[in-house]
Amino acid sequence: MKKNIIILVIITLLVPKQSNAQSNGAAAAVAVGAGLLAIGAGIAAVEDMKERAELTATQWVLANHPELNSFSLKTLDFDGKKTKDMSSTSVISFKIQEFSPADNPKLDGKKQVLLAFTSYGWISDQGIDFNKVSWYLIDSTEWLNMMVAYAKVASKEKSDAVLKDVLTNGVVVNKGIKAKGKSEIPFFKLEGDMYLVTDYSSEMKLIYNEKTLGIYLKNTGNLVQMGRNAIIDTHEFFFQKN
Repeated sequence: MKKNIIILVIITLLVPKQSNAQSNGAAAAVAVGAGLLAIGAGIAAVEDMKERAELTATQWVLANHPELNSFSLKTLDFDGKKTKDMSSTSVISFKIQEFSPADNPKLDGKKQVLLAFTSYGWISDQGIDFNKVSWYLIDSTEWLNMMVAYAKVASKEKSDAVLKDVLTNGVVVNKGIKAKGKSEIPFFKLEGDMYLVTDYSSEMKLIYNEKTLGIYLKNTGNLVQMGRNAIIDTHEFFFQKN
């Protein structure tokens, strides 16, 4: 009799715990499933934004540069990004390279980069508003001129010839311009609220702020920022040695 009572007590204690465990397990499974669905939806949203952005960029090129008859266009800005990351993006860069028509053609023609400068609210619940995007197409010469102007304001080096040589044969890194495995042109160390400005052209001013290239667009009055990774990526696209 005593043994039966003990067995009944054990069953009473275990059954609710097992039920709770099953309930908690089911809830956890639902939560994980919802999380996976959310991640999948986020990835799909970013991929959709990427496709729309590349389509709109291609349409802009076709409308404004009819001389480009065979070219590749793609952006790397959306890779590994979430929707909320892209909503704060100031500049989207599209890499363009021409090629000769053939079977399995090689991208061996002229390189250009199309910069899309975004304005506040360019991404919303309704999607992308390309009316809030300004376009600027540059080639390697224009990019080099921009980097020279940027490096002159960001460092002690003021010689155009020296900067062009180092930039053409080196890479832009977090702390300056690096060539031949060593730091050639170090950039000034600034606090986050400090800015150095140069009046680059009739269209823009360039601003050096730690780890970013600021571009002030005169026609819109917007200050946009190009992160260091985007600067490095663009520079390598133009000047990497194959």
